[in-house]
Order: sequence, then C-alpha cells, then structure tokens
Amino acid sequence: MAQQIESVGRSGQQSRPVGDVDEVVKITNLSKTFHRRGLTALEGVDLTLRHGTFTSVIGPSGCGKSTLLKIMAGLIPRSSGEILLNGMPVTGPRQDIGIMFQQPTLLPWRTSLDNVLLPIEVKSGSAAAREQSDKAMQLLELVGLKGFEEVRPFELSGGMAQRVAICRMLVTGPSILLLDEPFGALDELTREYMNFELQRICLERDATTFMVTHAIPEAVFMADQVVVMSARPGRIVMIVDVDLPRPRSLDVMTTPEFATLVRSVRRSLDMGDLGADE
Repeated sequence: MAQQIESVGRSGQQSRPVGDVDEVVKITNLSKTFHRRGLTALEGVDLTLRHGTFTSVIGPSGCGKSTLLKIMAGLIPRSSGEILLNGMPVTGPRQDIGIMFQQPTLLPWRTSLDNVLLPIEVKSGSAAAREQSDKAMQLLELVGLKGFEEVRPFELSGGMAQRVAICRMLVTGPSILLLDEPFGALDELTREYMNFELQRICLERDATTFMVTHAIPEAVFMADQVVVMSARPGRIVMIVDVDLPRPRSLDVMTTPEFATLVRSVRRSLDMGDLGADE
C-alpha cells in the first residue's frame, strides 16, 4: 500500500519542502523485517529532520516506533532503505548520536559527575574524561543539579536521575538526540516538569531531537512536528506541523489551537488502524 503523508499546521499550511541545507537526518524508504519471527516492523518510511527541530513520534503499540529509533541510533540494522546523519550513512553506534531510554540506567557506584563522563571514558579513557570535567559540571548546572556532582544515584529522585541521564547524553555534543519514552516511568507532575526542562535545554542548545511517546498531548506540546505511524507494519500516515510559539507553558494546552492539533493527531491515528498488538 502506498504511503500517504500529509503535513498540516495550526492554519492547515503545508510543511516546508525537504532538501534544505539544514537537514540533519534523512530517512529514505526504510524497512525492517525480523526474519526469525516473520515480522515486518517498518515499511517504506521516509522522514527528514532539520537542525534545531523537535520531532515527536506517536502510533499504536507494536507499530515500530522504538524499532525506528534504534535503527536511527545504529543499535539494530535496517533491512532496506537508507539513513543519513549529516550526510553520512548510519551503520552502527556513533558518538554524534545521543540516546536516552525510559530508565536512566545510571551506574550505582558512580557519582553524578562520573556517570555523565562515562561515554567519554569508554571511548577515550579516564584521562580524556577528566579533561571534560568542566563541561560535565556545566551540563549539570544547566539541568539544575549544581551541588549534586558527587551524589550517587540512590540519593537522587527519579526526575533528578533522568536529568543526569540527559547530561550524559549531551556530553559528547551529539548531532541528534533520540529519546524513547524518556519520562514514561515518572509521575505526572514530575513528567510535566521534565518536559519543561527538556524543552528549555533543547531550545538553549538548538538541539535536533526525535522523541517516541504514547501521549498525544505530550507529543503536541513538545514538538515542531508530530509523526503519526500506522499499525504494523509501521508506516508514516501523516506529519502534523505544530506552529505554536516557544517557549511553551501549560497554558498553551488550554488554547483552541492546541485542541485543534490534538484532534488532528487523533484523526491521523484512526487513519492508521489501531488494531495491532505488541
């Protein structure tokens, strides 16, 4: 079946044309089949991410959202198609790709500072990590954790641990941030606060971000574009442009414009057939 993509914004305008010089990620005709299970997870996915934009991805359970993110991260191979990051094919994990999952997975015997420096230490050794200590300290200050540099994970709240994980993701200066339900395990109030924090950090660093979520309001609140995927095999059925001004506060969620965008995403999900299971 041909992939149908329509981009709409608050005023129903078409999205910007692809092929801009600020393309960070270019995905072309991407498919993924798990042959041992006889399962096609993704089929014919085309997507462009531009510098400094935030993309949310939403779809029914089992539609391949997380599979797409892992292929983008170089963690699992694609079956066909192409992913370019800064014009170079993604064929495996790269230092210019930052990734964060639902659990912070901090090493319990390491301090906040040492956890942040871990990617540098793994790649280049302890001496190189020590040389980046000032940068790691600045990142911890950026996320509001100044004074918690020597604290170990068991002394941190869930939200604080996730902020350390954000710093660990940022310390290598990645070109793209890949987030798989990063705050899904947190309570609602902490999740809202972390969304504010993530928005602030991404704006301050002009970060290009790709986030998987199951929550439509969260997808709209965070994103410049919401990618809606169909049931398995996952295809993109629509891209909804979110042209709400930034920075965004919770008040934006009470506006007619926000409600219109949420309805547009819901209609797109209905188009995608919500019948798949994990």
